[in-house]
Amino acid sequence: MCGILAVLGCSDDSQAKRVRILELSRRLKHRGPDWSGLYHHGDFYLAHQRLAIVDPASGDQPLFNEDKKIVVTVNGEIYNHEELRKRLPKHKFRTGSDCEVIAHLYEEYGEEFVDMLDGMFSFVLLDTRNNNFIAARDGIGITSLYIGWGLDGSIWISSELKGLNDDSEHFEAFPPGHLYSSKEGALRRWYNPPWFSEAIPSTLYDPIALRVALENAVIKRLMTDVPFGVLLSGGLDSSLVASITARHLAGTKAAKQWGPQLHSFCVGLEGSPDLKAAKEVADYLGTIHHEFHFTVQDGIDAIEDVIYHIETYDVTTIRASTPMFLMSRKIKSLGVKMVLSGEGADEIFGGYLYFYKAPNKEAFHHETCHKIKALHQYDCLRANKATCAWGLEARVPFLDKEFINVAMSIDPKWKMIKRDEGRIEKWALRRAFDDEEKPYLPKHILYRQKEQFSNGVGYSWIDGLKDHAAQHVTDKMMLNAAHIFPHNTPTTKEAYYYRMIFERFFPQNPARLTVPGGASVACSTAQAVEWDASWSNNLDPSGRAALGVHLLAYDPPSPSAATGDLATEVIVVVPKVMSVPGAAIQS
Repeated sequence: MCGILAVLGCSDDSQAKRVRILELSRRLKHRGPDWSGLYHHGDFYLAHQRLAIVDPASGDQPLFNEDKKIVVTVNGEIYNHEELRKRLPKHKFRTGSDCEVIAHLYEEYGEEFVDMLDGMFSFVLLDTRNNNFIAARDGIGITSLYIGWGLDGSIWISSELKGLNDDSEHFEAFPPGHLYSSKEGALRRWYNPPWFSEAIPSTLYDPIALRVALENAVIKRLMTDVPFGVLLSGGLDSSLVASITARHLAGTKAAKQWGPQLHSFCVGLEGSPDLKAAKEVADYLGTIHHEFHFTVQDGIDAIEDVIYHIETYDVTTIRASTPMFLMSRKIKSLGVKMVLSGEGADEIFGGYLYFYKAPNKEAFHHETCHKIKALHQYDCLRANKATCAWGLEARVPFLDKEFINVAMSIDPKWKMIKRDEGRIEKWALRRAFDDEEKPYLPKHILYRQKEQFSNGVGYSWIDGLKDHAAQHVTDKMMLNAAHIFPHNTPTTKEAYYYRMIFERFFPQNPARLTVPGGASVACSTAQAVEWDASWSNNLDPSGRAALGVHLLAYDPPSPSAATGDLATEVIVVVPKVMSVPGAAIQS
């Protein structure tokens, strides 16, 4: 990842303005510690903080077309850049950077080229021939981006709030899948996949097609010129990504440069569930495994830094971001600059345990669509900013454009949790990788029940946060919470504690408005509450409360039950204990 900052049409080309923009751009240096650049053309400034992943030697930004009339600053990766270069035979490329293709695509196709890009990206492009400019963000919002407006009529674009919150009169999150065009003076959606309408799909579940789509998504993300690894919690999603990566690493450019053995990374409190599960998966896959420990106090000491970097006061996001933030620092200390991660699978396949209450496939599908559309506010925000805080890039194969299209075209009846038929959460994904001849994972790992990340790192982590907050937030403070924080009023002492820190770093009203619903939205949606009204009474977003997850333990399916015609065969999973208490909902 990189950090981009653009100030467009500011009516000030003074040296003082240039110095100020450099100062603001330096606030993003953690995202790109390898190099920085600034392009100035009249009233327009494009700044860049580079994290060099592809072509470290010559890919410094901003980037240009042949005559340098078109300039672009980009955060992200364009995985199909080599294919796109072949469609531009008349153009001369100056670098090996995957992002340079954007300048040439604009020159050839105008503003309509964005849907040709396959990757995660945010960019600003200036056409100096007429001073038109565009800004765009990838379809899901894997990369972070904000847009602001100045009193002088200027437009501000920044990878993070801290790049513009002091100098823009108003700012907000740049919506995923949108493009801002100066010619129109407005945002418009460019990303319109078939699933976005939320029409109920009817494609028959094809486990092989799903498997191939995910393998392709992982393989294309092995595009790197620097050391990399995988984040491995031992849960289904990260374990599948690690397994696929380990299988396909040999023979790649990355393997030739950095060795054929995959590095894996996990974080947790001493004795946490994730550490144990990740070690087992790592041993099975033969990765070079790195296990990082932290204490509850280590996490509490990092909370202020986490909120500054993550730029949210959402309780669930902060709980999960802190271990990831600490782990990213350790990973970067080893010289690794890119990791693959498992975000997105729970949203696509209905992996959160409250999905078992979905009354029908229509409600199930609509909820998955809503979850994917909100990822940029929660899991994508966490994964992007927690890693970028230390100059580490996270790539997310489950959010691959083509994989989402394949997965979201499946008739949702195949995704639904049906205990009486032995289908636990994400059964369709598990079944796709249940290969008897050449197993991707051991059966008990492939069918391991979901563990929320903030719980998986160690159950005392959340309890420690609550206790710490209780020491700093009094009952009297909570009585006045609605007056102090009328927007997204915190309902717990932990939420109040995070909100105080956030407001200190980002006191502007537009900043607090970028967090949608605070803690409540992360743990509850209107649709889900309709499934079980008791969920609306649970204020704690901890996954531990989700459907009595830790009261349930599943036996791995028998080999004979894992094969056969999908129309008649199901995975047989026998609950050791059956319990269905009330639930909190985790995003």
